Amino acid sequence: MAVLVGKRAPSFRAPAVVDGKIEEEFSLDRYLGKKYVLFYFYPADFSRVCPTEILAFQDRLAEFEERNVAVVGCSTDSQHAHLAWQLQPRDKGGICGVRYPLVADSTKTISANYDVLGGHYDYTPEGEMTYVGSPVAYRGLFLIDQDGIVRHQLVNDRPLGRSLTEALRMIDALQHYETEGEVCPVDWQADKNV
Repeated sequence: MAVLVGKRAPSFRAPAVVDGKIEEEFSLDRYLGKKYVLFYFYPADFSRVCPTEILAFQDRLAEFEERNVAVVGCSTDSQHAHLAWQLQPRDKGGICGVRYPLVADSTKTISANYDVLGGHYDYTPEGEMTYVGSPVAYRGLFLIDQDGIVRHQLVNDRPLGRSLTEALRMIDALQHYETEGEVCPVDWQADKNV
């Protein structure tokens, strides 16, 4: 697994669904110099664990926005699948009401560049190249600062959901370090250590 912490976040231009509309040329570059970015990957639209995370990010979006953080999701599904899922009501398994961008990585290059794409290429005994495993994203999460540098990354296997509370804690810790110059020890929390 590649460690991207301390490096520039891989750049891309790809379709995304933003607030219920398809945007063909979405890029994280729009946030450079303006906002932090919490860029996360999820395995698949119309699945069981993914909507719990996607909706939790939406339900707590104000907490991220208060910290000047743009939340952006990404999967290897198409922008059309993202849009169809956003149009489906929550009580029917959909994610209706999600306003933040969901990037469509149908070419799988974004997931590969962030090193969260499952599976790998191998050769058969006959010498033919084949894909082994499932070419969908793991649950990657990347905290990117306003200069476009990855400051935190976390990757979970597909069945393991992540903690939004921990994501917010890491944002608070990074911003505390940037403004106060103080490091943040184990279990540091803004409300207990300021």
